[in-house]
Amino acid sequence: MIQSLRPPPLAPDPGRLDRLREELARRGLDGFVIPRADEYQGEYVPAQAERLAWLTGFTGSAGYAVVTQRHAVLFVDGRYTLQADAQAKPLGFEVCHQATCPFDQWLADVLEPRQRLGFDPWLHTVGWLEKTRKTCEDLGAELVGVTDNPIDALWTGRPLAPLGAVLPHPVDYAGEPSSAKRARIADLLAKEGDGAAVITAPDAIAWLLNLRGGDVPHTPLPLGFAVIEATGRVDLFMDGRKLTPAAWAHLDNAVTLNPPEELGARLDALGEQGLRVRLDAGVANAWVLERLHRAGVAIRRDSDVCALPKACKNATELEGTRACHRRDALAMCRFLHWVAVEAPRGRLTELDVIAEIERQRSRCPLSRGVSFDTIAGFGPNGAVVHYRASPATNRVVAPDGLLLVDSGGQYLDGTTDITRTVAVGRPSDAMRRHFTLVLKGHIAVATARFPEGTTGSQLDPLARQFLWRQGLDFDHGTGHGVGSYLSVHEGPQRVSKAPNTVALRPGMILSNEPGYYADGAYGIRIENLIVVRPSCHLP
Repeated sequence: MIQSLRPPPLAPDPGRLDRLREELARRGLDGFVIPRADEYQGEYVPAQAERLAWLTGFTGSAGYAVVTQRHAVLFVDGRYTLQADAQAKPLGFEVCHQATCPFDQWLADVLEPRQRLGFDPWLHTVGWLEKTRKTCEDLGAELVGVTDNPIDALWTGRPLAPLGAVLPHPVDYAGEPSSAKRARIADLLAKEGDGAAVITAPDAIAWLLNLRGGDVPHTPLPLGFAVIEATGRVDLFMDGRKLTPAAWAHLDNAVTLNPPEELGARLDALGEQGLRVRLDAGVANAWVLERLHRAGVAIRRDSDVCALPKACKNATELEGTRACHRRDALAMCRFLHWVAVEAPRGRLTELDVIAEIERQRSRCPLSRGVSFDTIAGFGPNGAVVHYRASPATNRVVAPDGLLLVDSGGQYLDGTTDITRTVAVGRPSDAMRRHFTLVLKGHIAVATARFPEGTTGSQLDPLARQFLWRQGLDFDHGTGHGVGSYLSVHEGPQRVSKAPNTVALRPGMILSNEPGYYADGAYGIRIENLIVVRPSCHLP
């Protein structure tokens, strides 16, 4: 899928906030929480789940709003503060940085005893539910789950659920048959005493069953849920209309396809079977947990059973990733040459830059579109970490300034993510100095050698040390995991300030992308993908 350069389909409408407040009052709710999420808790959501954008105008990939009769607040992290200010403030929303204004602290200041705060249990994680429920109880307020989302009642012309075609992912690219993966996961469950696992992450299901789909932008995901038992049997809950004949033929007798609406009955059956069930409470939505509790299921909370095996790429996946990077590099070289020739003439715009890099990638063999919306920010727009160019913000790329381009591609044999900061004309001394500090941090991470058991959070200071010495920093993680023709942002590994107990293991692919952002002036980021390899010199 190539990025659309058209304006977002959800035109801002200040009247929606008033209509939501009226709907909440009709339902006896004093407030409602609107996350940027669907029932699968993924980074990308289908158009029908863009409730936060519909209400607030904010189109970033992470955030949530709270609406009461007196308050309307949008919470975002450091990547999106500038974007949120531009998009949501004009519609009546206050913007809060999650780090400096935590949601539970805000609730404590605003929510009154006996007030009822509504939420949609399909759209929030288990962890969020439990933390927020306790906060409300401590305040003498009530957290109320709704059976139907009030946004859906107000959203006229809401898109239908996606029906992207589901295809088998050939073992020539996957490196391991689905049957072997299922056997591995079943053995793991049995060894740990679990009778089954509920899998709520679509990328985990895609990896486990060697399937790819097209339900969300930029990531080849078929949306659905699954239950795998320690016997290796899998119940897949997905709209059968999405499966191509090749996908039907690919699924063997150990995989049963069920309509999505039968998920609840299957969770109830786990209670009747008396099985202990593994569930990732950090990923699963609250509705799944509540249903399992009502069914009397013994739940063992742990990470998604597929997450770590999926993160540790096999030899075929690693070779595919290297191969697709070679093809991707050719597209990048052609693109950078084009920028060097055209930018000094002062006729290029950010949208031209996006169109050209995506045109070059589309020429590559095995290309399946972009892996995320291309970020092309010139001058002050480059200081917006996850900037998205639009006709309203489109800047001319001309001397003298910095052009930040963060882009990536999806290929049948891998996923790419690369950022380059290009000087157009003559960079200032400050630009050179800041670029050098970022580059030194990038090199420090790329050349790091570390003992077994080291986590990404322990490596993160390597990327920041040179900036820190100058009293500078960047407000995002240094690196994230990357999938194999799957999600460009993949866990459980990451390199960031946030504590992470997951040790880096051989085969894990991560991004390495330190940066520096001079608000209102320019942005700098340097990104390559790296892979964890064994070292013969350290234990």
